[in-house]
Amino acid sequence: MAKQKKSALQEKEGVSVSEITNATSIQNIKQKRKAQPSAQDLVSQILKGNITALSRAITLVESKNAAHLKKANIIIKACLAHANKSVRVGITGVPGVGKSTFIEAFGTYLTSQKKKVAVLAIDPSSSLTKGSILGDKTRMEDLVKDKNAFIRPSPSGESLGGVARKTRETIILCEAAGFDTIIIETVGVGQSETAVHSMVDFFLLLKLAGAGDELQGIKRGIIEMADAIAINKADGDNEKRAKLAKVEFNRALHLYPEKDSGWQPKVSLCSALHNQGIAEIWTIIEEYISITSKNNYLNHKRNEQNKFWLLQTIENRLKTDFFNNEKIKDALQIQLQRIEDNETTPFAAADYLLSL
Repeated sequence: MAKQKKSALQEKEGVSVSEITNATSIQNIKQKRKAQPSAQDLVSQILKGNITALSRAITLVESKNAAHLKKANIIIKACLAHANKSVRVGITGVPGVGKSTFIEAFGTYLTSQKKKVAVLAIDPSSSLTKGSILGDKTRMEDLVKDKNAFIRPSPSGESLGGVARKTRETIILCEAAGFDTIIIETVGVGQSETAVHSMVDFFLLLKLAGAGDELQGIKRGIIEMADAIAINKADGDNEKRAKLAKVEFNRALHLYPEKDSGWQPKVSLCSALHNQGIAEIWTIIEEYISITSKNNYLNHKRNEQNKFWLLQTIENRLKTDFFNNEKIKDALQIQLQRIEDNETTPFAAADYLLSL
């Protein structure tokens, strides 16, 4: 009889520890947390592939604390010379398409091919509580235990398109740590997928058959940005519908003008649950990287992405500096009250605040 696989989603009975030992352990943990490594120490450990140091550096990058930001900038600058040596793959799709299951199957296949894989999973943040579950590691039970894989869930926060504000910098740190394949998972097809598209080499769109997707193929936007479309859950009763959807998408893709990369997007079938079609998708990605490397489009694309992120960083910094300005904080409250009292318009108030 086959041994039943245990899920990580189960509670184990706790182990009783004596009060003395427990208090000592707690004190030791507190002392270790107080001892913060320097930026140079973190860089040194990251370059050695130390996952703990990598995680701590990413936490600094994601922090809004001014001191943390200064330290993070030192780390990123030191890691830049060791970056840009990976294949960056963006994966998106509507919620329920099976992104986490696909990434686990895909990541496991890549590690079996001697690849080092970093998964940057973006978790949706609540617009009300601002909190995130960050449960992607739980849904990738096998991959999270793989010594050649690193999974980092991050909250989307207020970022447009479901890409964490600091994902770009996190990619640099992961590359410096020796990861040769970076996978970025978005929260789903939302207001804009431009952000993830502007930080990856290859953009993979996951689709479902039999959910009206055949008609979506003739629409621009997300389909136009995709370098490949993978129709997931192509198994069982859904296999026939998936094959029909593949034909429809292929027809739709040929209606679009040729891409600057010289690459014709491809449609593939896969079943992440049954581990089918995963190797074929990696073959498509390798073919894309080969073609775009030879015609120098890959290098051109990354240069354009760097320019885009320069402008984005300036915008973010100006916004942060503006709202953190004490003079603006006081004036903003006054203008908000004036709008409520119908004494001014939002546009006039904005002009006044910007003039300060």
